Amino acid sequence: MQGEPAFSAAEAQHAALVRDHIAAALEAAGGWFGFDRYMDLALYAPALGYYSAGARKFGGGGDFTTAPEVSPLFGACIARQCAEVLAALPGSSIMEIGAGSGRLSGDILENLEKSALLPRRYWILEVSADLRARQRAHLAERLPHLAARVAWLDAPPAAAFDGMIVANEVLDALPVKRFRRHRDRVEEMGVARAGAEFVWAARPGGAQLAAYSKALAATLGDHWDDGYESEYRPQLIPWSASVTRSLRAGVALWIDYGLPRAQYYMPERRDGTLLCHFRQRVVDDPFRRPGMQDITAWVDFTHLAEAGASAGFEIAGYTTQTYFLAATGIDEHMRDLAADDRNRFARLANQARQLMMPGEMGERFKVMAWRRGLDAALSGFALRDLRHTL
Repeated sequence: MQGEPAFSAAEAQHAALVRDHIAAALEAAGGWFGFDRYMDLALYAPALGYYSAGARKFGGGGDFTTAPEVSPLFGACIARQCAEVLAALPGSSIMEIGAGSGRLSGDILENLEKSALLPRRYWILEVSADLRARQRAHLAERLPHLAARVAWLDAPPAAAFDGMIVANEVLDALPVKRFRRHRDRVEEMGVARAGAEFVWAARPGGAQLAAYSKALAATLGDHWDDGYESEYRPQLIPWSASVTRSLRAGVALWIDYGLPRAQYYMPERRDGTLLCHFRQRVVDDPFRRPGMQDITAWVDFTHLAEAGASAGFEIAGYTTQTYFLAATGIDEHMRDLAADDRNRFARLANQARQLMMPGEMGERFKVMAWRRGLDAALSGFALRDLRHTL
């Protein structure tokens, strides 16, 4: 690809190791497996996968930029929502799933400290040893006096706790099954090899995939073109139930890019939502750099709502990032952070536009809250609640 960033020698060596690891798993599986298996290996294989190895992923020098990297305003708004829950549940805690660079953790803790509403514990559920190290370094430098409150987890707490669960851009990286619908059948799009390369290879869909396709047609109408391709996350319901099982009373807050089901599976979206990110570029080939590029798919928020109900939660709110940030006081946070510095206010205003404009993050990203054991209203959904679209 012309103009493509070149790998260093170390990166090329790592890419070869990842490719060999996936190839060995593929051979052991008989030469074919579903795309969800490929995605899991490419992203999470221990010491090899994208989220397990050491490449820089976040921010301007990485592969993509998340909202906490754009501006501290994002974390200030999330902290405002957390503060409401912590105030209603004294002595409660926060668990963040997949904390990235650690910047959101720092922003939340810093703002809660200003509000005198620090959580009893701040847990970070993180599968990547490399990212854990980066998070520890960031928080140790930024908030060393709060170190005793922060702990890293391999699994959700065994004991029940009250408080908040926060997950920003976590769901999009859960592996997806890829499928292709025809008039008389549904195929699962899996992975095989053609020489040294990984390639798409279709097989008849199993019972689970056929049932899902049939349910989509019954709910949305069978109006897709022959050969329509998309994806779904069969593990979303069991995974989300597992990571929230310890939350006795409180709120789970999910932020990610996605759509309600009727929009997710629109006929016009005939190629699905699968994308890769590599050094601030969007890439459509998931096989090009296994282990070296992010692989994501948008979130079906109707499916996420079903997961919440299945796990015993009330769906307490669903809105766009634009309305959530406005409702949790982004204008106020901008004034507080800028103080009398006009130049900083201008910079923060530009950051706020990136977080909120429809063409940027504002409409693509949605926010959903699950709630149980708590009656307090959630201000993040006060301006516009879109649950009716689910």
